[in-house]
Amino acid sequence: RATLPDGVGMLITPCNAIHTLFMQFAIDVRFVNKAGEVVRTYRNVPPGKWWIWGGCKAYAVLETRASDLTFETPEALEQLKKECSHV
Repeated sequence: RATLPDGVGMLITPCNAIHTLFMQFAIDVRFVNKAGEVVRTYRNVPPGKWWIWGGCKAYAVLETRASDLTFETPEALEQLKKECSHV
């Protein structure tokens, strides 16, 4: 893919580190703990990064298209908490 549409993301569990090798577009990365609370955020991560670490408390990662503000709303963050609590 050349990009992701607005409002589309990928939640990976369990996961506390990622890479962007072989990707074709920049992404925003939100690492979350088991309660679904964001513990670390990286904005506009370019393709080709070998290592992006979420920290010791990270349990999952949400990857979205860079600058997609869909996932910044209180409703979206609440849904993220629900998703993580079911895993």
